[in-house]
Amino acid sequence: MDAMGGDHAPEITVHGAVWAARDFGFQVQLIGKPDIIRLELQKHNITGLSLPIIPASEVIEMDDHNPASSVKAKKDCSMVVGAQMLKQGETSAFVTMGNSGGALAAALLHLGRIRGIRRPAFSTVYPCVSEHGFCFVLDIGANADCKPEYLYQFALMGSAYTERVLGIMNPRVAIVSNGEEEGKGSMLVQDTLPLLKSGPFNFVGNVEGKDIPAGLADVVVTDGFTGNVVIKLSEGLAKMLLDTIKSEIKARPLAMAGAVLAKPAFTAVGKMLDYREFGGGALLGVNGVVIVGHGRSDAYAVRNAIRIARQAVESDVIGVIKSGLGA
Repeated sequence: MDAMGGDHAPEITVHGAVWAARDFGFQVQLIGKPDIIRLELQKHNITGLSLPIIPASEVIEMDDHNPASSVKAKKDCSMVVGAQMLKQGETSAFVTMGNSGGALAAALLHLGRIRGIRRPAFSTVYPCVSEHGFCFVLDIGANADCKPEYLYQFALMGSAYTERVLGIMNPRVAIVSNGEEEGKGSMLVQDTLPLLKSGPFNFVGNVEGKDIPAGLADVVVTDGFTGNVVIKLSEGLAKMLLDTIKSEIKARPLAMAGAVLAKPAFTAVGKMLDYREFGGGALLGVNGVVIVGHGRSDAYAVRNAIRIARQAVESDVIGVIKSGLGA
């Protein structure tokens, strides 16, 4: 666990790590500045828990606009130490709520890509109306410009992750386009379609933006620019709608009374839209399990990001991807 990464580190990251160690019963290694981490650990009852501190004297800051250069310059930063530990087999997975560009750079520099993978992809679980209540979207920001073979590999990795880690058997794979019909979409989408049709996964065609929350696919593939816009727009829209509903209810006494009766429904909807339930998204394509969460994450999100990391390790998602590539 990158104890120094995130808007509210190390208080929140250490709290989440303690929570995970207590709930799941495994060791969580805390990477960062030892004196600061010890002070945070003193706030919790850690009797019987395994929470070793791994020293790292430097940090990639959240507002660092050139994280790739910082990763090369700060050789003793928590992200670099975590990536090196993973490469050397000293840990099973690396989790960070820190600078996503830094996480990508550290993983590429010290872990490298899985043999045969052209580009890694950031991924996320996205709430939708389906049997499972979510779908899996990638790429959401690692690659603004893509080639057809990148999207094909995203589909391969996304299908493997969704089945092995998220538990959706034979997941439906789709590509984001501006129309459901074949022939619609950018040249990138049209050039990618033949590859997706020939892939060893359940490809179901194009999906429009409205089809993603409707649950018409379990794995949604797109370039990093489009994916990032989809995710950020969705997050902003969900917050706006929830805030507006709360404001309108509070402005009407009768509605307030009805809200008391509807509270369980509001709670269920809130949980469905809550990114914290999955904690973070996998950086797929690098040669190790790396989970990257929101910088604004709270302790519950950190706890669940560690849970997802464990599931990815136990299901051998890296091995599955390698097998799919013949690597």
